[in-house]
Amino acid sequence: MVSVTEHYDAYPYPERDPADEAKRLVIGSPSHPVEMDHHLWAGRRDWSRPLRVLVAGGGTGDGVVQLAQTLASAGVPHEITYIDLSHRARAIAEARIEARGLNGVRFETGSLLDAPDLGTFDYIDCCGVLHHLPDSPAGFRALRAALAPGGGAGIMVYAPYGRSGVYPLQDAFGTLLEGLAPEERLAAARAMLERVPEGHPFRTNPHLVDNAASDAGFYDLLLHGQDRSYTVTELCETLDETGWQLASFTMPALYDLSRLTGHGGDLPERARMAAAEKLRGTIKTHVAYIVAAAEDDAPSAPGTASCRQGASVPHLRGADPRALAKALQAGKPLPITLAGAAARLSLPKAAAALIARIDGRSSVAEITRASGLDPVAGASLWARIEDQLAPWGLLLCSGLYRGRGAAAAAGAG
Repeated sequence: MVSVTEHYDAYPYPERDPADEAKRLVIGSPSHPVEMDHHLWAGRRDWSRPLRVLVAGGGTGDGVVQLAQTLASAGVPHEITYIDLSHRARAIAEARIEARGLNGVRFETGSLLDAPDLGTFDYIDCCGVLHHLPDSPAGFRALRAALAPGGGAGIMVYAPYGRSGVYPLQDAFGTLLEGLAPEERLAAARAMLERVPEGHPFRTNPHLVDNAASDAGFYDLLLHGQDRSYTVTELCETLDETGWQLASFTMPALYDLSRLTGHGGDLPERARMAAAEKLRGTIKTHVAYIVAAAEDDAPSAPGTASCRQGASVPHLRGADPRALAKALQAGKPLPITLAGAAARLSLPKAAAALIARIDGRSSVAEITRASGLDPVAGASLWARIEDQLAPWGLLLCSGLYRGRGAAAAAGAG
């Protein structure tokens, strides 16, 4: 069997070219500081304090680059430690950091199981790694041991239903291609996939695209030798067992049963989320923020922010505020498609004046005053805006760029 280290040394994932850093910054979830602040620290973190970060299983560097560049642009003092098993993946991540001229990142080669030996951290990024460990709970425990009081982590783990068709192919390729080198396995699997019938669940799943994107994407999706997925129930149970608790999924709307049935019923919250996952059938990854399980003698993170509070600094993620405001003024519903789910958002025209002024630096109270609205009317509109946008991860609150120029705030998207 090809080991995980051999896999990622042969095909570092995701495929990245350090030369592209001159053209774009890859933005994603988890681990954008604005999103971190929103879900872990109620949007109220004091960004003048240094932030200690661990990027556990950092791969080719999307997470470490996003964190290092965003924190540097915002002028936030920080120390970032990156660790990964693959020498080739680490080399690419280092080259990307060097291409941007960034400092404050320490690179280590090793397993995330070594996290407690590296120190304690205010924030831990672990995206797409825990589900590749031979003992996944041991990974959760190692990260918990490296978490500083009041800190939190951003994770991504695979979900089963949106990856329908993947695991039968992984099993078949694993059996048929045993003993071959990674390059030979890739060529043989590509040829076999061409002969897979059109009715195979993999063929009928429109949400799986990595195999067509690159050799690294194909290998990671269909030839991985150590891969498991988590239902919502399994993920929550693992968090319970390893000293964590769920702070929030980045898109809570995906797990909201009432959006699919018209009501949430009398089920406990976890049962509602589990039913929503099954009804949707398209969730292929769980992206979430987690914190230490509540303990009497340890402080916990304050939780998800609300942008209804006057001192909150709202950010509109993934959309141009002025374009969104223009659509609202025209009286149009706002169609969105995120993570395989479609929805239509509805807001009153009066909300346009508020949304157009969201710049990542101005508070809710300041935007309300600048719009000429009295506080009561403004509060009512902000509640509508938050109810429509926040569950989809489109509205976040953080003072990251407070008091800083527009150039710094441009990194909020």
